[in-house]
Amino acid sequence: MITFTTWDIVRNLMLAWRWTILLSLVTFVLGGALGLIILFMRTSRQNWLRQVARLYIELFQGTPLLMQLFLVFFGIALFGIEVPAWLAAGLALMCWSASYLAEIWRGCVEAIPKGQWEASSVLAMGYFQQMRYIVLPQAFRIAIAPTVGFGVQIIKSTAVTSIIGFIELSKAGTVITNATFRPFTVFAIVGAFYFVLCWPLSKYSQSLERKYNAAHRH
Repeated sequence: MITFTTWDIVRNLMLAWRWTILLSLVTFVLGGALGLIILFMRTSRQNWLRQVARLYIELFQGTPLLMQLFLVFFGIALFGIEVPAWLAAGLALMCWSASYLAEIWRGCVEAIPKGQWEASSVLAMGYFQQMRYIVLPQAFRIAIAPTVGFGVQIIKSTAVTSIIGFIELSKAGTVITNATFRPFTVFAIVGAFYFVLCWPLSKYSQSLERKYNAAHRH
C-alpha cells in the first residue's frame, strides 16, 4: 500500500493550484474584455444594442453557471466538435463573468453626474469620445473596488468546473482524497489554498472601497 505524506498532498495540490490561478486570470481578462463590449452596448444610444446587451446579461445571470458549463461542454460536441474541458471551462466562465462585470461597470458609468455628459456634448464630442475621455476615466476609479471584489467570486467559481473534468484545485482534492483516504487533511489544505488567494483580494477590495468613500466625502 502506497503511503502519502502531508507534503505529498500539498505538492500535488500545488500543481492543480496553478490551473485554478491560470483559469481565474484568463476568465478575468477575457471576461473583462467581453464585459467592456457589453457595457458599450448596454449604454449605447441605439435601442436595439441596449436590448441585445440586456438579454445577454439576463440570460447569463438568470441561469446557473453549472448549466452553462454543461451546455458549452456537451452542446458544442453535438456538432461533432470535441471540446477540451479547459476550453469549455474558459468559455463558460468568460461569458458568465462578462455579464456581471458589464453590470458592475454600468452602475459606475451611471454614477457619473449627467452634467459631465452634457458638458462633453457641448464640446461636440461623440459617444465614444465621451466614454473614452470623460466618463470611463472617472468611472474607473469607482469600479476598482467592486471589480476586485468580483475577482474573488471568479476564483471561487472555478471550483464548479470540476464537474466537467477540469483538474483544478477542488477536483484535485477529490482525486487525492480517493487515493489517500484522508479527506479532512486534503480539503483543509484545499481550503487554505483558496484562502491564500481570496482573503488578500477581499481585504484589498475593502481597503479600496474605504479609500474611495473617504475621497468622495472630501
